[in-house]
Amino acid sequence: MIHPKQTRVATQMEIRLLKRLTGLSRSALNKTREILGAPAQEADSSTNSGAEETGAAAHEGDKPPRKRKRKASGKKARGPLIVPAGEHSVTRKQIGRSALKVLDKLHEAGHSAYLVGGGVRDALVGLKPKDFDVATDASPETIRALFRNSRIIGRRFRLVHVVYGREIIEVATFRAAHSKGEGGEVGKAGRIVRDNVFGSIEEDAYRRDFSVNALYYNIADGSIVDYVGGLADLEAGVFRLIGDPVTRCEEDPVRVLRAVRLAAKLDFAIDDKTLAAMKQVRGELKATPPPRLFEEVLKLFQGGYALRSFHAVREQDLLRYLFPLLEKRLKAGDENLVSMLDAALTNTDRRVAQGKPITPAYLLAFMMWPDIEEQARQDCVAGMSVNDALMAASDSVLSTQLRVISIPRRFSGPMKEIWLMQPRLERLKGGRALRLMEDRRFRAAYDFLCLRSTIDERLQASAKWWTRVQTLDEEKRIDAAASRPVVNDIWPDKRGQAGADAVQDDADDDEGPTETVQGAKPKTASDKPPRKRRRRRRRKPGGENGSSGPSTPPAG
Repeated sequence: MIHPKQTRVATQMEIRLLKRLTGLSRSALNKTREILGAPAQEADSSTNSGAEETGAAAHEGDKPPRKRKRKASGKKARGPLIVPAGEHSVTRKQIGRSALKVLDKLHEAGHSAYLVGGGVRDALVGLKPKDFDVATDASPETIRALFRNSRIIGRRFRLVHVVYGREIIEVATFRAAHSKGEGGEVGKAGRIVRDNVFGSIEEDAYRRDFSVNALYYNIADGSIVDYVGGLADLEAGVFRLIGDPVTRCEEDPVRVLRAVRLAAKLDFAIDDKTLAAMKQVRGELKATPPPRLFEEVLKLFQGGYALRSFHAVREQDLLRYLFPLLEKRLKAGDENLVSMLDAALTNTDRRVAQGKPITPAYLLAFMMWPDIEEQARQDCVAGMSVNDALMAASDSVLSTQLRVISIPRRFSGPMKEIWLMQPRLERLKGGRALRLMEDRRFRAAYDFLCLRSTIDERLQASAKWWTRVQTLDEEKRIDAAASRPVVNDIWPDKRGQAGADAVQDDADDDEGPTETVQGAKPKTASDKPPRKRRRRRRRKPGGENGSSGPSTPPAG
């Protein structure tokens, strides 16, 4: 005798086989199940899809349909495209250890955890990911409680920095449109003033800027989630803004620079509508805070694709918003300047590819050098020494540039040193010349001289000498320094060689006794003016209110 449960299992197996062979409609399948004594299909939890879907799958070689997830907002648009692990190129091995720690800990705590943005994009196109941003449904306060090595930052855009030594992982809560809550605010010009309206992952995807930056890697199952067609744009090699392009550019005009930079990095084209919006809104970059523009300049020229970025910025007529003085010279048709810039940017890209360090001071120095050199020469003709002329020109050009992009002193100081060392590298001989190699800015200043020699033949002999002398031993260096080729016709200062001597450091006094005028006493250490003593600030005495006695609680 057959047990009733065994009869039910046999009936279900028959129905599955019948579905696979005939592709019956839902109503016909239910009627057949009723005849055979099985429950209707709607009550059968073992069946995962209707007969029509199964019949379609049979015609397609019985391949399972691509996994899809319905959108939570109820819009008519289709749900997200979910690409399972193994069908894309992103793996856990490509994600940094610190980012993995953050993702895994959020997932273990019961929260959604996704890698999003540039890290996913670069891994999908075959580049080594460098930026690891995390998106989650946990609030900033919850994230802060999970990670003791974290801090909440930002007022306009609140997120959490999880710190691992020198590495910082940014963790952001899913955000919704600015109009859906009290945490969002848009200014009169269309710019985002506050962006702290939290929402779902779908809302977060539509709030992001470019479609290729809105791809999510789910740490739970290793799948890629795409709500906005980013995967299709990656395959087509196109950068496209999500939503209305003009509105998105007005929200943050820096997106114009980001589009140019990322398109140059990936060698992508820019969508026509996005490009038209960029041209319409690019004038708003004038009102962008100089510190933000400085950050974008560093990203443009330090990522290993500086040459492509520079030409893309010029092509889109954006250089005037970053380096207006340089733009005027290039528009005037200075071909020598173009050659010098191309050589400098190519060398920068080569050093990045080789893993060698680069400094923003060097990159910014050659951007402003043509104007400094021209103004300094004019001051030299007027009677100023080359040192004073370069100092005055540096201050003048920097003050103009700082109105556009802010350059921190840790970079502007070395830039001035590089500029001031140029006449010394051109003119000094003997021990004074050799001592320049001990200067901390010598390498950058020497590279700068070699760069200038590519467009000025008068500097080529001097640049070759500096290249050769660095390979000689000490004795041969001294002999070579006494007869080195010098360049005296670059700077029209009236003092000639004395102009170079005037810029030498006080360390030249260490060469030993110098010639003195007959009858005059040689200077000694005691003749030097006394060093000015630095006044120390007095510390306030201890105590809660600055009093020396013990602090006492207030009366009452």
